[in-house]
Amino acid sequence: MTVGILGAGQLGRMLALAGYPLGLDFLFLDASALTPGGQVAPILCGSFQDRGLLGQLAAKSEVVTFDWENVPVDALRALHPKVRIAPSVAALAVAQDRVQEKQLFGRLKIPTTKWSAVESLAQLQESVRTIGLPVVVKTRRMGYDGKGQCVVRSLEDLERAWEMLGTQPLICESLLAFDAEVSAIGARNARGEIALYPLSGNLHSQGMLRLTRAPYGGAALHALAAKYLRRILREFQYVGVLAVEFFVCRGRLIANEMAPRVHNSGHWTIEGAVTSQFENHLRAILDLPLGRTDPLGHSAMINLIGEMPERGRLLRAPGVHLHDYGKTARPGRKLGHCTVVATTARRRDAAARKLLKELALPIRIP
Repeated sequence: MTVGILGAGQLGRMLALAGYPLGLDFLFLDASALTPGGQVAPILCGSFQDRGLLGQLAAKSEVVTFDWENVPVDALRALHPKVRIAPSVAALAVAQDRVQEKQLFGRLKIPTTKWSAVESLAQLQESVRTIGLPVVVKTRRMGYDGKGQCVVRSLEDLERAWEMLGTQPLICESLLAFDAEVSAIGARNARGEIALYPLSGNLHSQGMLRLTRAPYGGAALHALAAKYLRRILREFQYVGVLAVEFFVCRGRLIANEMAPRVHNSGHWTIEGAVTSQFENHLRAILDLPLGRTDPLGHSAMINLIGEMPERGRLLRAPGVHLHDYGKTARPGRKLGHCTVVATTARRRDAAARKLLKELALPIRIP
């Protein structure tokens, strides 16, 4: 049984590695053969818009999924009559547009920041007057890892934001003074079975995720995140893994964005949960029974960005699990991650602090 994957990045690679023990085969489609996924499975090399390659992928696959939420929706729609696609094109389309995303959250009564769609400098100025400073201005599409956004704290910043981003449709959102950032990750299969992971607590630097700890937060926060996540899963009759990022503000959850795919903040589940997010995504899209999501301890995952540390430095620390994605190093690029799992949150945080110090990363664990 072959799973087709549009995009052959590190998420695709980890999906394949999770699927081989289940007896699955994989086929990627990506613009380059020099990808993490291409190192572990066959790859069709070319554009996502190439109808011939899309046809080959469909003909050889039981189901098609994706490892990146910016896969062109029209490419997937072209595939649809020939092969099952999961998650759905409808969910993907909403996740690609921050305004549609906010509208979805509003319909489902999931709290968000104050926001406004913007297509002109006059609209941006009006949004700031209505929402109040500070705000963050983002492109409606294609922004990720801090790209395509600008924080506005003054009218001078407003002009700069428009110069940087004003060539495309934007969204203006109030900038929250939040207590923490968390992500809720869950899976749903076609028969409606749902499996939810414990909340992950995330720390970012320069717009990129640097550290995730899980489980995070108390029972009330977990229950609230589960309620919101279930609403989205049911809205789309969703199939696959879904991640939703939230801000925590005085015990409330404020939805930031959703990702209709396996998620960076869920990498801890490979060593830290009974069933990883990658395996459960495959189980879900093939309509197999979902695996248990219980944590196996207290996990910390550190992203390795820009350059890979010397392996011995990492593996010298007891209990460290290293994942090297096989990428060429360059500034701001995710090259791998490492995970530690401990018996208590205190021991986990101590191990994480030691690793952060060893890697000279300016991340402070509260």
